[in-house]
Amino acid sequence: MGTMKKIDAITTFLGHDAIIDGTIEFKGVIRVDGEITGKVQSDDGTIIVGEKAVINGDIAVGNAIVTGEVNGNIDAKSRVEIYSPGRVMGDIQAAVISIDPGSFFNGKCMMTSKMAPQKKSEFFQDKSIAVDDSEGKEKKSKKL
Repeated sequence: MGTMKKIDAITTFLGHDAIIDGTIEFKGVIRVDGEITGKVQSDDGTIIVGEKAVINGDIAVGNAIVTGEVNGNIDAKSRVEIYSPGRVMGDIQAAVISIDPGSFFNGKCMMTSKMAPQKKSEFFQDKSIAVDDSEGKEKKSKKL
């Protein structure tokens, strides 16, 4: 699994037993481990889609981090990150798009030129990359 961007504290949590049908609007950071059918939106918030989560609908947020399943489009002002075993079936639009090896993406990808304002420190905290050679050796981290 790649290195995830540091995020603020989670302000809303929907557990694995949560099943929601409708529109969710939030501020801050929301983590979803349950199932949502409908739209998820926030002006500049961050959604974390947990490994067991399933979202059937479109997402419009500031940032999206996906390790679960999204069946719908993701429109993020800043970034979308998909980590294994994440699965996205829909189009993605964001200024920064990161798709980790081992994750699944089926759709169109469009990188926008404008990013939502972020603190300078968020861009320079961890500039390491995972290197995986094709001979099945361990992943090594390199500093850039």
